[in-house]
Amino acid sequence: MASQFIERSREGARRSSQFLCDPFQQSLAQWNRQRLSPTLPGDDWRAQLERDHAMLRLEGAFIEELRADVAEDAAHVPTDPDGFVAWFEGLKKHGPGQGDPLFPWLASHAGRDEIRWFLQQEAAGEAGFDDLVAMTQVKMPVRPKLELARNYWDEMGRGNVRGMHGPMLNSLVETLDLDPQIETTVWESLALANAMTAFATTRRYAWHSVGALGVIELTAPGRSAAVAKGLQRIGLSERERRYFSLHAVLDVKHSEDWNREALRPLVVEDPARAIGIAEGALMRLRCGARCFDRYRLTLWG
Repeated sequence: MASQFIERSREGARRSSQFLCDPFQQSLAQWNRQRLSPTLPGDDWRAQLERDHAMLRLEGAFIEELRADVAEDAAHVPTDPDGFVAWFEGLKKHGPGQGDPLFPWLASHAGRDEIRWFLQQEAAGEAGFDDLVAMTQVKMPVRPKLELARNYWDEMGRGNVRGMHGPMLNSLVETLDLDPQIETTVWESLALANAMTAFATTRRYAWHSVGALGVIELTAPGRSAAVAKGLQRIGLSERERRYFSLHAVLDVKHSEDWNREALRPLVVEDPARAIGIAEGALMRLRCGARCFDRYRLTLWG
């Protein structure tokens, strides 16, 4: 699939239709799944490297297109620590996609099949917060690195398999008999996961990843609470809806800690990082807003 896009990618990231579409996002998602899966060496490693090189160019053009979309807004963020953290925390109310009517509707009106479709899209587009944090923390300064480590440890259930967040989501998928597949997932959801994966796996976007992960912690609690309420309304038990109930509460503290222990020290050390962190946060929110628009169009249209 990479060869299908490689010629067009030379034009850069000027046309959104090149990347914001099903064929490209499915191709990128399939490549990410393959390249991040543990495997053994094979005789085709040279061919794989050539494919990886082509896909990395395409991935880079995709991310640069997303950056261009937020560059003007990010260029004006404060670069002093207090001002930047205040701006960042303001994204909870004023960021793209915040207060979307989809979530009150999921909480109070959506039927079981509608909630199942929504969660199948979300599960298929889940990049794995634990893995993203683990990849992002590589070579980070000590204080932010420790905060990302604490966050990762929570994601891993603090060493208890029953407390691991990933298996909690997988259990919900099984409970609702969902079948998340790349081919049946809207491109908006895949684009969000693909962007998050690119941030975490590409060191030139390391600060972007810190911003994108931090804004998830900042904005997820309200949405998680709404989904948990919808799951309760359609009859799921406390254990079955625990993934969303937990994030509705735990991410509040995660966000406070992230802003204090990761964002502030990074900007104190180098104010220029504020722009990259802001770009990452805004890109993540705009990707999320595109998802919400598409979900509403499908569920309400």
